[in-house]
Amino acid sequence: MPELTRRRRMLVLAICCMSLLIVSIDNTILNVALPSMQRDLHASTSGLQWAIDAYTLVLAALLMLSGSTADRIGRKRVFMTGLVIFTLGSLLCSLAPDLSSLIVFRMMQAVGGSMLNPVAMSIITNTFTDPRERARAIGVWGAVVGISMAAGPLVGGVLVESVGWRSIFWVNLPVGLAALLLTLRFVPESRAPKARRPDPLGQLMVIVLFGSLTYAIIEAPDAGITSVLPYAVLALAALIGLLVHEPRRTDPLIELRFFRSAPFSGATVIAISAFAALGGFLFLSTLYLQNVRGLSALHAGLWMLPMAVPTFLCAPLSGRLVGSRGPRLPLLIAGGALTVSGVLFAAFEAETSNVTLFVGYVLFGVGFGFVNAPITNTAVSGMPRAQAGVAAAVASTSRQLGQTLGVAVVGAVLATGVGASSYRDTFVSAARPGWWILAACGLAVLVLGAVTSGRWARRTAERTAERLESPEVREPARSPAGAGNRPTDAHRTLPGTAEH
Repeated sequence: MPELTRRRRMLVLAICCMSLLIVSIDNTILNVALPSMQRDLHASTSGLQWAIDAYTLVLAALLMLSGSTADRIGRKRVFMTGLVIFTLGSLLCSLAPDLSSLIVFRMMQAVGGSMLNPVAMSIITNTFTDPRERARAIGVWGAVVGISMAAGPLVGGVLVESVGWRSIFWVNLPVGLAALLLTLRFVPESRAPKARRPDPLGQLMVIVLFGSLTYAIIEAPDAGITSVLPYAVLALAALIGLLVHEPRRTDPLIELRFFRSAPFSGATVIAISAFAALGGFLFLSTLYLQNVRGLSALHAGLWMLPMAVPTFLCAPLSGRLVGSRGPRLPLLIAGGALTVSGVLFAAFEAETSNVTLFVGYVLFGVGFGFVNAPITNTAVSGMPRAQAGVAAAVASTSRQLGQTLGVAVVGAVLATGVGASSYRDTFVSAARPGWWILAACGLAVLVLGAVTSGRWARRTAERTAERLESPEVREPARSPAGAGNRPTDAHRTLPGTAEH
């Protein structure tokens, strides 16, 4: 891809952030609308879980395929296709006659969404080649998540109160169309110099793994452990199959060699933990504020601002810290804040007092605001630029898988605790185990942030990068040694070196 002027690079960043905005705002708006959807569509707790997880599950299952496909056939082409499908899916969601149709159309949205965020991050990585400039761009990218959190509950609350829950999907239509036209005009096409071949068997096993695991967790409270046990076994078999199958491929769907890098592995688990906390947090908070406190959708959205505003403010600060001092400090701040927030709700019933509820929300917003930039930067740093799409897709998959599992696990715990009782009578005690789970997620971010950001971790990243760029590491049996395996535009930045 040719070197672009600074103004053009900023424009490309803005266009990519538009895609992140509609994908991110979709979830925050939907959470505010859950109680209205529950009443209108006569949905159970598990039905609400599926309304959220049908989207994040498909997104997680297809992100790596979309990233590698974009590297192969062109990032701009895949990005534009995703915008079309996502926008059309949003329109169909607004017309859904029942819960089943809504879930199907949410899955269609996710197919388009899978072509947006990882591909946009790959475009950003290849546009901003200077490590410091890239870290700041990723900080802006993270700030968009904060904007979606701040705007989503407010916009969603206004729309639900004035028009109805169906209108929440209309927000995506003008933004999606504008992003499509701007991409066509201003974003240059780019692709990896060495095309990665498709891995249909690996993709099938990823779908089986994510789908079976999520189904088993969500349906366990209603169907019972015995009924969902076959799905859990199927998920385990798919996981084992992936571990056996992927290392044997020249171009695997999941590049398992990435995980020899401690920073990359740490970023993956941190992403799952942080976004599991986010998914569970939004699910519990929305149901509590509206079904227990009896607040309107708009007032519930206003109560989410103490979480959303710190996320928006801390994300660019985290990006600057990553660029100047490396990922450790932002990860420690994030892990500490998320842990304290979870403990505040789990041990001290923070939701029962306005003061402690406010403090808990602010702490969660600070933690989540600091966690996103180091995840993304660590995931793509140290990897050959030719594989940026795959590395970014793994990081994005971890986020979506984490959010899926957070809603599934916390929702299942809540459903088990509430049982046949009303939300108002039993919610606080039923939600306590869920808050402990979120505190444990924060603690995982804290511990892994400390362990995977030191000198030992950086040495593992260096060794991994050398193996990935070595033409002798993995060769198909029919090819001469070294033929076409070393990317011509390889560019790697070891985590924690260029930032200092």
